[in-house]
Amino acid sequence: MDVATAVGYLASVCSMTSFAPQAWKIIKTRDTSAISAGMYSVTVAGFALWTAFGVFRMEWPIIITNTVCFCFSVFILAMTLLPRRTRDEVADRLSGQK
Repeated sequence: MDVATAVGYLASVCSMTSFAPQAWKIIKTRDTSAISAGMYSVTVAGFALWTAFGVFRMEWPIIITNTVCFCFSVFILAMTLLPRRTRDEVADRLSGQK
């Protein structure tokens, strides 16, 4: 593995782990009031486009990172848009509370 690829994989780990705390916080607190649905919509679109770019170029660090970040972002956006009751039900299932 060359240095550039190693840097790409390290960047992937940093990017992917940056979304995990936000997703977990939403599961635990059920609070999405401070999250901008518009910003997350653009973020989701950006990750989808970066994933497509990575696929076209066959760049695995780009594909892996942006696919995982896309999934986290879709989850965060969905939790932001869901009605409170549904959000609570999803969070309960994911946290093992029900």
